[in-house]
Amino acid sequence: MATANRETLLRKPFNDFRNYPYGFARSGDFSIRESDALLHYGCLITAMLNGDFAPETKEDKSLLAVAKGEKAPETPVEKAWSKYQARINRPKVGSMYGRSKVVDDESDFDSTTADDDLVVED
Repeated sequence: MATANRETLLRKPFNDFRNYPYGFARSGDFSIRESDALLHYGCLITAMLNGDFAPETKEDKSLLAVAKGEKAPETPVEKAWSKYQARINRPKVGSMYGRSKVVDDESDFDSTTADDDLVVED
């Protein structure tokens, strides 16, 4: 397997088709600059997080520290990555109607009290 270097990782565009199937720019979550930063630096950051690439420059070390949560983001790239991580790790909404799981209507129906539910008096 070929070893990855910084230049090839920066040239390769980063995509997250699972969370952003139409891309970062069309999601509405990121500005144009943020989506460009994610496309440009995303592969480098994920390679460093996976251990496939060791940080070489001061910028790489800073990006890795922010990605691991050891440091607050300062540069626009670091802020975009932090925002991306916050978006993909947010809690999922169970339902817009307030229930966390779907309940079958037939399981709520008790047939023993069905005769007593409706009382009609003349």
